Amino acid sequence: MLLTLVAGVLAMQNGASAKPEDTEVWKPEPPVVTAAAAVTTPPPSDAVVLFDGRDLSQWKSTKDGGPARWTVRDGVVTVNKGTGNIETKRSFGSYQLHLEWKIPAGITGKGQARSNSGLFLASIGEGDLGYELQIMDSYQNPTYVNGQAGSIYKQHPPLVNPARKPGEWQSYDVVWTPPSFSADGAVTRPATATVWMNGVLVQDHTALKGPTVYIGQPRYTPHGPAAIKLQDHGDPSAPISFRNIWLRELGK
Repeated sequence: MLLTLVAGVLAMQNGASAKPEDTEVWKPEPPVVTAAAAVTTPPPSDAVVLFDGRDLSQWKSTKDGGPARWTVRDGVVTVNKGTGNIETKRSFGSYQLHLEWKIPAGITGKGQARSNSGLFLASIGEGDLGYELQIMDSYQNPTYVNGQAGSIYKQHPPLVNPARKPGEWQSYDVVWTPPSFSADGAVTRPATATVWMNGVLVQDHTALKGPTVYIGQPRYTPHGPAAIKLQDHGDPSAPISFRNIWLRELGK
């Protein structure tokens, strides 16, 4: 309820006439770089394994808190469109995260409608509330640069574009530090994210402006440790798959 009220207040503050296009950035385009061949990175001995290819026992639906209803087959989990986002049952503070994802071969559509999804580094409510690292097909697929793969969605474009072709596995490695707040709710330290996409640095200790919003400007609201969320975006293109998801708690 609190997050719903906050969302309503922010919408009014941002103005009824605000449009999604207002916060799209199209230039300059990040340089395209060719990443090395894809390799999988097994979890280290101290990792919390969030998906090992067998089941979604570490995840739940954000719709009702029940079992995650995405499809697990052959060591891979694929978005089951229409079933909603999924998030970890556990909450985390600072962490190192590894995740591998794949856009299906033969994908159609253009712009944001090419297997759109998202990795929410901290989920702070139902739906698409939280801090989103964008996931989508950014191989020879122009869109606004603060909405392409490797971007902190609607905030920070990636430094470069190392996207692989659809049908090839890709990876994110993230170091996440959540925001800190004083007793009165003021931000004492913004959230930061360092991100490697396919082994290439795309976010370098980037300070976030607040949780992701589609329309208007982000603003912080106090919160504590949070789950990690994967998005069932709902665009009409084929669904994304994931594998080999693990995390190391950093304790900062």
